[in-house]
Amino acid sequence: MTLFLTEADVLELFPMKQALKHVEASFIAQHSGATVNQSRQRLFQPGFSLHYMAAALADERLAGMKIYTITSGAARFLVLLFDTRTGEMLAIIEADHLGRIRTGAASGVATRYMARPDASTVGVIGAGRQARTQLEAVAGVRQIHAARVFARDGTHRVEFCKDMTTRLGIPVEPAAIAEEATRFGDIVIAATTSAEPVVKGEWLRPGTHVNAIGANMASRREMDDAVLRRAAIIAVDSIDQAREEAGDLVQGLAAASRSWDEVVELKDVVAGSKPSRNSGDAVTVFKSCGIAIWDVTAAGFIYREALEKKRGKPFAIWQGLPR
Repeated sequence: MTLFLTEADVLELFPMKQALKHVEASFIAQHSGATVNQSRQRLFQPGFSLHYMAAALADERLAGMKIYTITSGAARFLVLLFDTRTGEMLAIIEADHLGRIRTGAASGVATRYMARPDASTVGVIGAGRQARTQLEAVAGVRQIHAARVFARDGTHRVEFCKDMTTRLGIPVEPAAIAEEATRFGDIVIAATTSAEPVVKGEWLRPGTHVNAIGANMASRREMDDAVLRRAAIIAVDSIDQAREEAGDLVQGLAAASRSWDEVVELKDVVAGSKPSRNSGDAVTVFKSCGIAIWDVTAAGFIYREALEKKRGKPFAIWQGLPR
């Protein structure tokens, strides 16, 4: 039987602490060669787009695909999870929250390895749902004392600050402009839908770590050329996918007189085969596009938790052909 799991199930079964643990483990598996990742593909029609990406985790004997649609009114996400031994579909999981929390967890892992150990303040650009899980994840790996947030919509900015202050138990305050939030942070998060840079290199203090997660199309970027010029380490989740989607790097590397040869994958930083930073004053960058490995490892954990806690709705998806 296949399990159908809703957003409410995911919210209950997949806390950030577990997301950080399992996404970090997925980087180790990726480094060891125990994963296969296929980059996102996109299909466009007038007013509609279809996006899909797939991965397999050899040690967990799992494979899966995230597929989602975007229209002018909504985005709808699903993860399909399969057992690679039997071919059985294990679960169909609503994946809006899953996507946000696994993306946040990846930035948390990047922060754990790349930010200064004493980093304690966060500047956030963006006040949407992705920004919430980004800040939550960063607060899960560093002793954060305060955060400042800028978003163009003042109402969203204030609501974000109230919600995250309550959730995290630290002062999260609104910033009047993006520069104020950026200069404040030992760690800077960019989680926006902007097509133009919202973080400038001249605003970054020595030793700052930047997580840029909002732009995953070649035509969009959140960091200007100066950020890339200053960065001692630039890490991505997948170089193959970043070459197609990371507008910050597709547009910015050449302009900053840098090359793709200088970009590392976070899996190698986590595994210790590439450096995380070379000094306390170094600026470091994690450019995240989001990869299917994270969706599959998240889905596997959620599925196992659902079986244990008897969550989800079982149903028969196929019975096979008659003999």
